[in-house]
Amino acid sequence: MDYYIGLVGKKNRFVMVCCDAQAVHSVIRIKSDEDKIVPIDSHKVFCISGEAGDRVNFTEFVIANTKLYALRNESTLSTKAVANFTRGELATALRSSPYHCNLLLAGYDESTGPSLYWMDYLATLNKVNVGGTGYGSYFVLSLFDKLWRPDLTEAEALDLMLQGIDEVKRRLVVAPASFIIKVIDKDGTRVVKTVP
Repeated sequence: MDYYIGLVGKKNRFVMVCCDAQAVHSVIRIKSDEDKIVPIDSHKVFCISGEAGDRVNFTEFVIANTKLYALRNESTLSTKAVANFTRGELATALRSSPYHCNLLLAGYDESTGPSLYWMDYLATLNKVNVGGTGYGSYFVLSLFDKLWRPDLTEAEALDLMLQGIDEVKRRLVVAPASFIIKVIDKDGTRVVKTVP
């Protein structure tokens, strides 16, 4: 029952992402404090959902390859380049042993600013202003589509995230117990709020 949502503050140059913080297996909650927003580097993160094995294996593979690229070429990949590399690896794996992962890739680049990419396990890639995955996103995406605008401030985006969390808690039968909200901007990645 993973839940991820993200939005871009274009004018104020940030990306904000939110995920549930619980690890579950079938109907059993294993823990309620897992940070599933995985850092790729200081200015990029994955929000990845799916089976725990596929999720961990795939993120470690992509992160290792982006770090290898940075070491070999003495420069980091842009968010768009990481998104396209990730999409290519999902497409390649789809033909042999697919990863059952849906993900958001959020990042900030000095030249292009903030960006958010949505991908599914079939290697579909879309650059979005608002994106999400999981059952909770069914309720929240319509809310974000209505209230999102390019000139959102960080405080307004946080309020929007909290409205989304309230909506999920109120309407989803199997709502997660806790959430983590992070922002990615020119200063890097940081936790904005943890919602119990």
